Amino acid sequence: MRLLYGVQGTGNGHLTRARIMAKALAEVGIKAQYLFSGRPKEKFFDMEVFGDWWWHPGLTFATYNGRISYFRTLGKVPDALPFIRTIRTLDLASFDLVLTDFEPISAWAAILNKKPLIGLGHQYAFRHVIPKCRGGWIARALLRWYAPASISLGLHWHHFGQSILPPLVEKPPISEQYDPKRILVYLPFESLKTVCALLDRFAGYRFEVYSGEITIPQNRRHIRLNPLSRPKFQQSLANCGGVLCNAGFELISEALQAGKKILVKPLGRQWEQCCNAKALVQLGWGEAMTALDSTQIAAWLEKSQAVQIEYPNVAQFIAVWLKEGAWQITPHWVESIWRQTNLGESKKGNYDIQPNWLKKQAL
Repeated sequence: MRLLYGVQGTGNGHLTRARIMAKALAEVGIKAQYLFSGRPKEKFFDMEVFGDWWWHPGLTFATYNGRISYFRTLGKVPDALPFIRTIRTLDLASFDLVLTDFEPISAWAAILNKKPLIGLGHQYAFRHVIPKCRGGWIARALLRWYAPASISLGLHWHHFGQSILPPLVEKPPISEQYDPKRILVYLPFESLKTVCALLDRFAGYRFEVYSGEITIPQNRRHIRLNPLSRPKFQQSLANCGGVLCNAGFELISEALQAGKKILVKPLGRQWEQCCNAKALVQLGWGEAMTALDSTQIAAWLEKSQAVQIEYPNVAQFIAVWLKEGAWQITPHWVESIWRQTNLGESKKGNYDIQPNWLKKQAL
């Protein structure tokens, strides 16, 4: 099987998921060609696992001070012309299947060329009955049409009684210097200056801040500023006591797997992140704030309670499923994966998860 794997480059969650899938696909003998879009090519990092990967500009929203800016996004409209041209000219003749992690060029090219197409990612979970915020009609339309796929593997932290899968998460590295007062901070859509000014108030804690604006590590008293690096980020996650971040899906998944307390501030006007924050709070697995609020942060820092969930190797399940070629999402297959999710009895949140859950649910 030869696979074209399209990956959305906005944010780092899609890339994290693709890195995990790349290893699983290689293990089952699927040869994949990776296509990335959604950010400048020079902004991608730690891409060795993807081999000779392709890049196209793609489309993405513009953000400013922690919110989506629709005015600045409109300025990207001229980008649509080369985007459409790329879709029309992308040669898929040598591929048996297209897999898209919410990447629009690969998705629409597959539709245009009548190639088998499968969507994989958190965005496809929104086709199901999961916690959602009100409104967001623009976001709902984008989730449906931005990178459509007739077969979709939606991912979420909990099944919510739906035919969705657990997140793709690697086991965290062994902690070398665990410190409950060490906090990992990843707020890429916020002003770095604002974030540092906010963290300055909490001298009793050590903050590991990761930012695309930093090229060389810097120390500012109890705040350490780090450039983006996947291995170092993973080690910081293992060593910390809590995670302060936007409400992107993948990092929260990793924090849950690592057993870290979580406080999220959703990206303003980003409906998907609003829904993620709502789901996290409803599950009882983390806290959320609508703005960078020092009072809420102070209260959260003093809390020590965290939830730890052990998710199975979902990427391996998916790779084998792709290799077999039937591409049917059956209740038995979904149940077999959720059966291997390990959730402590005292940390079930507001939703139950039992091995026989799927037998009681009509998918």
